Amino acid sequence: MSAWFRSLRGRITLVTVSVAVLAVLITGLVSVQLVRQSTISQGRAQLASQAQLLSRLPAATNLASLRERVRLALGDTRVAVVAADGQLSGPGSGFVTAADVRTLRAGNRVSQTEVRRNKTMIVEGRPTRTGTAIVLVRSLGNLETTTQETVRRVLLALVIGVVVAIVAGTLLARWLTRPLVATAETAKRMAAGERGLRVEAHQPTEIAAVADALATLDRALSTSEGRQREFLLSISHELRTPLTAVRGYGEAMVDGLIHERDIAGVGAILVTETERLDHFVADLLELARLEADDFAIDRQRVEADRLLEQAADAWRGRAAMLDVVVRALPGIGDLAVSSDAQRVRQLIDGLVENALRVTPAGSTVSIAARRFGSSVVIEVRDGGPGLSRDDLAVAFERGVLQSRYRDIRPVGTGLGLSIAARLVSRLGGSIAAGNAPGGGAVFAVSLPVA
Repeated sequence: MSAWFRSLRGRITLVTVSVAVLAVLITGLVSVQLVRQSTISQGRAQLASQAQLLSRLPAATNLASLRERVRLALGDTRVAVVAADGQLSGPGSGFVTAADVRTLRAGNRVSQTEVRRNKTMIVEGRPTRTGTAIVLVRSLGNLETTTQETVRRVLLALVIGVVVAIVAGTLLARWLTRPLVATAETAKRMAAGERGLRVEAHQPTEIAAVADALATLDRALSTSEGRQREFLLSISHELRTPLTAVRGYGEAMVDGLIHERDIAGVGAILVTETERLDHFVADLLELARLEADDFAIDRQRVEADRLLEQAADAWRGRAAMLDVVVRALPGIGDLAVSSDAQRVRQLIDGLVENALRVTPAGSTVSIAARRFGSSVVIEVRDGGPGLSRDDLAVAFERGVLQSRYRDIRPVGTGLGLSIAARLVSRLGGSIAAGNAPGGGAVFAVSLPVA
């Protein structure tokens, strides 16, 4: 039972019933008072009308005639006659006070509800044209009997309303919570690893919005996990290549198949392959650290054009072996940025390395910086085949371009551009990919000026 009260369905039912009961109680109290007041008002109006009518009759002083008329018209009403000399007569005389007599003899009417002789009475008195007065007295108890009967009927109607409210509240709670329960079950299945689930949209609008959001999350998770699987497959493939070489040469050395004069060459191959493995591991570690935001940024004034010259000088030797020219183009104006010099250099090196991989012999990789508004834009252009529209959309997603082109042209680990995007974000800048007017790809990094 406690679990039912903690559920949304139980709470909706409880709130609905509570509101209905509270409304019934308030309505009942107000209705009882209104019925009682209405009954008394109607009784007084009826008595006053009859007294006014009787006071105008020619036989207003004929007590027997008045009593008969009152009996026929009002049943349980008592009548009293005030003579010209102030004397009272009739069965209602005991409920007429001396103050009432004085008021009537002065030509004024009497209309009041008072407790007289331990009874609550309605007293209506009217003076006649002959100097006498007619007084009608009626007990409120008789009206209360009528009121109680009316109240009982009202309360019966209210009880029926409460029962209907309970049934309606239960059905409403079930109708409202059914889609939420279904959506929660779908979310549990998603948490358990199921993907591609069909999430139906329900009314009302808020629940439909939750279902739509869950469906969007399901698609996003499917896409993300699919790319992660492709990335892991790609990394596994790339790691297996140097491992296979290292294992093969190691087994050959154990079996004595490597001639002594070839040991130096085999050692160089092993060093190269282990460096490739180290490069893979370093990239993965760097990406993990970037996504965890676990390293500090040492912000200072950094001259971007000086970093470009340093990077160009550092990569000229490697580029010369590939018959590629790395050139730093001179910038104009103040190109100082507020950033971490080591991280900016790491960013430029990563983009240059990526450019050299796709740039054919005889081409140029250019590095340039320019001022654009409140930012300094650093551009790295290669002489390669450029990027398609589909490539631009996923250029900074890890492993996507590497998986797409690994059987077509030289590729790296598939982490470089992803690392660059994460690093730029940590530096408070932005990065964009595009195609240069003369061919090749261009990567533009925007960093805030100093």
